[in-house]
Amino acid sequence: MMTLNYINPIALELGPISVRWYGIIIAVGILLGYFIAQEGVKRIGFDTDTLVDIIFWSAIFGFIMARLYFVVFQWPYYIQNPIEIPMIWNGGIAIHGGLIGGFVTGIIICKQKNINPFQIGDVIAPSMILGQGIGRWGNFMNHEAHGGPVSRTFLENLHIPDFIINNMYINGKYYQPTFLYESIWDILGFVILILLRKHLRIGDTFCLYLIWYSIGRFFVEGMRTDSLMLTSDIRVAQLMSIILIIVGIVIMIIRRVKYNAPRYKDVGPLTWSNQKVK
Repeated sequence: MMTLNYINPIALELGPISVRWYGIIIAVGILLGYFIAQEGVKRIGFDTDTLVDIIFWSAIFGFIMARLYFVVFQWPYYIQNPIEIPMIWNGGIAIHGGLIGGFVTGIIICKQKNINPFQIGDVIAPSMILGQGIGRWGNFMNHEAHGGPVSRTFLENLHIPDFIINNMYINGKYYQPTFLYESIWDILGFVILILLRKHLRIGDTFCLYLIWYSIGRFFVEGMRTDSLMLTSDIRVAQLMSIILIIVGIVIMIIRRVKYNAPRYKDVGPLTWSNQKVK
């Protein structure tokens, strides 16, 4: 394996504890997303403690669900190695599981606090996709979630920095930097959602997040070599991406036709049951 300029997945050692870049980068993504979403919450008029509760609990249950989701689809391995099930610092979490866990937790909290989940979803959606874009660099540090073998010339023709090229050299081969493709797609999505949000109806930004992220993930997943498989031909993430695209489109249509939802910039905090213009 090439060692020149090769990044160590472990950032630092604290006695017997190893602090990995993976965890640091995930934490940075969550914190940056929180600070950005906080501005949106203040503009609408929600208590900032509401955002703390939603992000805190959604992150916890999202991580748990992301790991369980991954373990379920790798069950033949983990039934033989059960001690490895909680070892999330080695990678092995599935973003779609995290989304499911986070969404369900967020909805429950919104119901308890009597706030509109679509309005909060619009606030958080840009932060979520930005956090996902940042989080993909954790995969890079772990030298995982890459595509198939390519030549060094192929990577050089992408005009990417040498430190990325060098770290795509894994076990004697260069690989597609699929983490980078998805990261760029997600960060571009963040910019688009932020620019469009004030012009959209409540719920549209969240739905566009589902659609935008899922389109990019569908195509990137087709290049990866470590996909969770439902069958020998069906990749779980691609199937989930198609489902989320359909869900995003259907919700957007229903809310426009049935509820005549107001524009994001035109209203203050809405309650759980206040879904439309009176």
